[in-house]
Amino acid sequence: MNTYRNCQDQSPSLRMTRSGISFCLLASPLQQTVEKNPRTGNLGSLIKVFLSRTKELKISAECQNHLFIWQAHNALFIICCLLKVFISRMSEEELQLHFTYEEKAGPSSYGAECEDLIEELLCCLIQLIVEIPLLYPCQHTDSNWWKWLCSWYRGRYSGGVTSALGDITYSISLEAVTTLIVFLSCQLFHKEILRESIIHRYLMHGRCLPYTSRLVKTLLYNFIRQERSPPPGAHVFQQQTDGGGLLYGIASGVATGLWTVFTLGGVGSKASAQLEQCSPLASQSLLLLLVLANLTDAPDTPNPYRQAIMSFKNTQDNTAFSSSNPHAFQINFNSLYTALCEQQKSDQATLLLYMLLHQNSNVRTYVLARTDIENLVLPILEILYHVEERNSHHVYMALIILLILTEDDGFNRSIHEVVLKNITWYAERVLTEISLGSLLILVVIRTIQYNMTRTRDKYLHTNCLAALANMSAQFRSLHQYAAQRIISLFSLLSKKHNKVLEQATQSLRGSLGSNDSPLPDYAQDLNVIEEVIRMMLEIINSCLTNSLHHNPNLVYALLYKRDLFEQFRTHPSFQDIMQNIDLVISFFSSRLEQAGAELSVERVLEIIKQGAVALPKDRLRKFPELKFKYVEEEQPEEFFIPYVWSLVYSSAVALYWNPRDIQLFTMDSG
Repeated sequence: MNTYRNCQDQSPSLRMTRSGISFCLLASPLQQTVEKNPRTGNLGSLIKVFLSRTKELKISAECQNHLFIWQAHNALFIICCLLKVFISRMSEEELQLHFTYEEKAGPSSYGAECEDLIEELLCCLIQLIVEIPLLYPCQHTDSNWWKWLCSWYRGRYSGGVTSALGDITYSISLEAVTTLIVFLSCQLFHKEILRESIIHRYLMHGRCLPYTSRLVKTLLYNFIRQERSPPPGAHVFQQQTDGGGLLYGIASGVATGLWTVFTLGGVGSKASAQLEQCSPLASQSLLLLLVLANLTDAPDTPNPYRQAIMSFKNTQDNTAFSSSNPHAFQINFNSLYTALCEQQKSDQATLLLYMLLHQNSNVRTYVLARTDIENLVLPILEILYHVEERNSHHVYMALIILLILTEDDGFNRSIHEVVLKNITWYAERVLTEISLGSLLILVVIRTIQYNMTRTRDKYLHTNCLAALANMSAQFRSLHQYAAQRIISLFSLLSKKHNKVLEQATQSLRGSLGSNDSPLPDYAQDLNVIEEVIRMMLEIINSCLTNSLHHNPNLVYALLYKRDLFEQFRTHPSFQDIMQNIDLVISFFSSRLEQAGAELSVERVLEIIKQGAVALPKDRLRKFPELKFKYVEEEQPEEFFIPYVWSLVYSSAVALYWNPRDIQLFTMDSG
């Protein structure tokens, strides 16, 4: 499947071969079909054939055609290829017109009874997605047609029902999901966000609307299950003992060929080895879910797919659904949580996690109540740690997830109680034992330092510091290395502040003798740095004010680098916040001087612990609690829709679009 769909965007002379076999066989026929469709009406005829086959699929107890599943699959595959060509070359209005041409009609005649063929096809695809999983034997049903189909397979194959039936339903489910993505891909060919779309209208109203919750639920379960694709040829009909017939042999050959092409891969696709390590159905389902969830609201109704994502509940939640949301449903949160923890290496899974934490309060409450929160947080930290290997959007989403989690005080306390052993991916220092909270601080600080020297993204800085600020009042038993890195970051900021201040001074002196060139805007740079320094001082102050006695290592690091803070004691921007820090430094410095010279590290820490108990808390000035809450910017679709479609473009299985045709985003975005 993969190469056929890819090759339609290539010139007829370009060939993709495996073992000397050419796979671009459908490129020219697809182009001819599109050009001749107004006269032939082949698109509509093929869709009608597919719709009839899906009806046979549902009433198979009376059907004597044992190849109906493959006929439906092959018809859908060709429809998907055709739709992709149509959508990339014409507007939705023109596409809608092509659905109305009839075989017997002239070039300008239309069939009135076919005017809703798009809606019928969309509804049928959704029905296939939500009903085909019932074909798996692990899902018990009392359906007569299922019993008949199982009986038919048992009589015909000695290998059992599971592999034969599960494999063929896998491929048609994948094709249905892929075709829906293609249907929605018109967004790729528009620079502006589509706010009124014919396809969107069909999906949000009419016959498709009642399937909203079932579709979202099925796509989520496809992601949760991570069913692997069947190996090439595993699902193909076995040769009948009576020799079968010519039609049977041809159909089997076509089915084998299509599946082999799909598993071999093609232009713009992932390598077959990579496909074997994942589930194409799970990956494609997740992409479709993200696309649906980010459709813009209709003028008269909100996006029902987003509503479903915002409101679904745990299967163990027995409270009644709100009557205001007809699209709510239940899903197993434990399975969902496990899948989210295991799949965070991909942008798509991280984006899904962000959406669920931000939009679904049921999921957020469940996640924050987990006692194994490290299983979710560690993959997110690893994304941030390998920031140079990730695209900026993935890093940003991972950071926002941390910010959302740190809004909860219970989370901020619990992460310091989780002790981790041997974090192998952290290369700067061997961490044989460290709390999850201290590791989180280390990774966020590392991200800030990377951003200061490389990307210089103000928003990344802001969100990193906001996450640290949210945690600061609950810092507990900070690892000595985490405490050192906090002070080291302040040292780096201090040096940068001094450098910019010196540059501004020199620039001002130089400008006194020359009026030829404009001055660099050092004032703005200085203002940004001072805002970051102020935030760091507030984070340190928050920890000292609320949990001084829990953090002797931070006090130790503060005393060791006490000279850093001298220049900010009288600075008008920091004078107020420096009072507590100056008091702590003076108090503990005095106690260390009284203890004598040449004190060991252990002795210094002991004096700090004793002093933390003796320090009068009323001497520390109270400041407002540091609390930051993530809020999406206005018109978030301007960010998320291009991001989601960039993921579809780069990650979708067996789909390729010519990069020259893409209008929604640039190829180097993210």
